[in-house]
This record gives sequence, C-alpha cells and structure tokens, in this order.
Amino acid sequence: MNRNSPVIGVIGIGLLGTAIAERLLHGTAPVYGYDRDPERMENFVKLGGTPAQSTNDVAMKSQLVFLCLPNSDVVTNVILDLQALRKQGQQAAIRTVIDSTTGQPDEVIANAEQLRELGIQYVEATVAGSSQQVSDGTALIFLGGVDCLSSEERKILRKIAPQQFELGAIGEATRFKLVHNLLLGLNRAVLAETLGFAEALGFDARRTLSILEQSPAASAVMQSKGQKMIKRDWSPQAKLTQHLKDVGIILSTASEAGARTPFSVLHSVLLEQCVRAGLGDADNSAIREAFDRLTEDGD
Repeated sequence: MNRNSPVIGVIGIGLLGTAIAERLLHGTAPVYGYDRDPERMENFVKLGGTPAQSTNDVAMKSQLVFLCLPNSDVVTNVILDLQALRKQGQQAAIRTVIDSTTGQPDEVIANAEQLRELGIQYVEATVAGSSQQVSDGTALIFLGGVDCLSSEERKILRKIAPQQFELGAIGEATRFKLVHNLLLGLNRAVLAETLGFAEALGFDARRTLSILEQSPAASAVMQSKGQKMIKRDWSPQAKLTQHLKDVGIILSTASEAGARTPFSVLHSVLLEQCVRAGLGDADNSAIREAFDRLTEDGD
C-alpha cells in the first residue's frame, strides 16, 4: 500500500458494495466497512474487510468513503449522522465521499451540498453493470464532480472499473445512469419476451439464444442474462426490486424533462407484477417470469 494512499471505507455492503469492497481489498489494507445487516458484515469480514461499528465509525477511521446505498434518502441519513458528529465536536477523518447510489438527481445535488458544508468532497460514481460485472472488472463508471479527486483517489477508483466516463457537474452522472438503465432494463425485458415467444413457436430456448447471439439482433444483455433466463437462475447479481426503483426515478425524471417513455411505463407494470409474485429479491433477469407464468393481475 502506498503511504500516500487514503484509508478506505465502504458504507453499504450489499451486492454492489461487496463487489466494490472485494476489488478494493486487493492490495489495499485496511478497508473499513459497515452495513446494518449482520450477515453482510460477516461476509465482508470473510473477504478480509475490517468491520466498523457504525457509519460514523467508518467516517472516523477512513479518509475516502464509498457509499453503496439503496437510495438517496439513505445517503441523507448518513449525512445527518455526520452532522451530529460535527455538533458533538468530533473531527472525522473522512475527506472525500464517492457515491455509487442511484438516486433522484436533485437529491444527489442536495446531498453533495450538505457534505461540502461539512468540508467533505463529493463525487458521483454511478456504476453501469451488475455486481458480477464489477467483480469481473468489466463494469464501467459514470462520474460527476471528479475535479476534486487527487491522483491517488483516481487510482483507487480505477481499481473498481478501469473504464470511466466523466459527465460533468454533480447530478449529470446520475442522469446519465438513468439513460443507461432505461435501455439496459428494456433490453432485458425484450430478451425475456423474445425467448417466451420462441418457445411458444416450438423453438428450443438454448438454440434460439445461440443463433440470436450471432445475428444482427445480438446484445450484451444476451451475454450477461441469457443463460440465467434459460436456466431460470434467479440468484441475484442485481435485484429486481432495485431496478423497479430505478424505473420509478426514470419515469419521474422523464416527466420533469418532458420526455415520453411509454415502454418504461409498461416495464414498470411488469416489474411490479414480479414483485407481487415474490420476485423482488430475485435477479433482475427474473423479468422473464412476467412473460412465462404471471397473469395480468400478477398472480
């Protein structure tokens, strides 16, 4: 470890947080982590992470903190904890936050301002790809507000994803992540519908996928989710309920911008059917069930 490298912390050790922590732990010691879920903490320790007792404990011990949280509201709660720490007269080590949370763009901007008032730099680093793709090093990152990063911090960020795109000011990376997720999610839904259609016509799903992967219709989603759909392997790389949350943000952001998104409206309905059928914690490729066994009422 370079003596100039900041001590790293991770708050939120779910699927994405675990994948990020795992990549950071290669050649970096220690990495502090915190999650409210004891099972996630246990897994983090098995990977070689150093457990913290709370979000503020991470902030007290780490200079560079990654946030991998479900939504912007949870990020706001972390900031409220930091504000309480400051009011108590305690000086935290934290100096930079890198946030991978997909939230409402306006809330992201507000959270960044709250952190600046505490003297903490904020960078958006929304991830394009599943936790598995992060683990494999094939995900990419959309960045906002990166001018504040030191060269060491940039090196650390490249450990997570070598391929990065700088989008500009705070808020822009989140907006572009919504653009990306709209297309990616609809690609999954179209693949699910296609496989169901092919099977209804009497074609074998495996052979169908193999042929389509060699055709002009080929897509990255076929590579990442095709086999999971065929095997009905819903072990989560990214949870279906998280994508439903993202689609909700897409729809509200599109409404504000005056963009028409009729396919995303239908996509939201299909995802809601899956959630009502108990598939919320399944992999987002479980959208296939919306075409295979769910009725229009989601039963």
